[in-house]
Parts: sequence; structure tokens; C-alpha cells
Amino acid sequence: MENKIYHNPRCSKSRQTLELLNSNDAKVEIVEYLKTPPSAEELVQLCKEIGIAPKELVRMKEPVLKELGLSKNSDLSDLEWCKTLSENPKLIERPIVVFNGKVILGRPPEKVLDII
Repeated sequence: MENKIYHNPRCSKSRQTLELLNSNDAKVEIVEYLKTPPSAEELVQLCKEIGIAPKELVRMKEPVLKELGLSKNSDLSDLEWCKTLSENPKLIERPIVVFNGKVILGRPPEKVLDII
């Protein structure tokens, strides 16, 4: 697994996390996931590495979720959640950082310091 950040430049938490990586000379590939969404399979693996269920990676307050007729109580399998995230990347909680074989969700941004 290569070092990368799944980044949304419009998100302050994502920008703060990237700034922490840069200020600590942690070189990462920047993946703007809204332009290049991860596949469902990639999301399954990321969730497994983070140690969370895919449903926990969903931004539950995004209007897109309601438009899709989904909620935190929706009865989807992990793969179905990941397919939904891949097809609707606005729903992905951010940022996700992969560094030296470890994966974290950078919320709060300081969590990235645990893996670099």
C-alpha cells in the first residue's frame, strides 16, 4: 500500500491534515477522491485497515444520502455501503491517510501524527 491521502481541497480538516503531513516531511500521493473515487473493493480494504465498518465512513448529514433514500439505519451489506460510497464520493468521510502500511481517518487532523 503506497502512502496517500484521500483529500478534498475544499474541506478544512482535509487541508489541515495535508498541512500536518507536509510539515512533517511525510510525502504522500494526493488523491482528490471527488475526481477519482476509490473503488468499492478499495474502500472495503481501507475500512478493514482502519478497523471500522463501511457505514462508519459515511457522512450521514450529506443531502445525497437522503436523496438516495438511505440513512444510518439502512440495511446494506459492507460491500453495498462501499459501492454507494464509490458511486457517491461526497459521502466519504475525509481525509483518509495511508502511511507506512497504516491507515487512519484524519479526524481530528492530529490523528495523522500517530502514523507518521
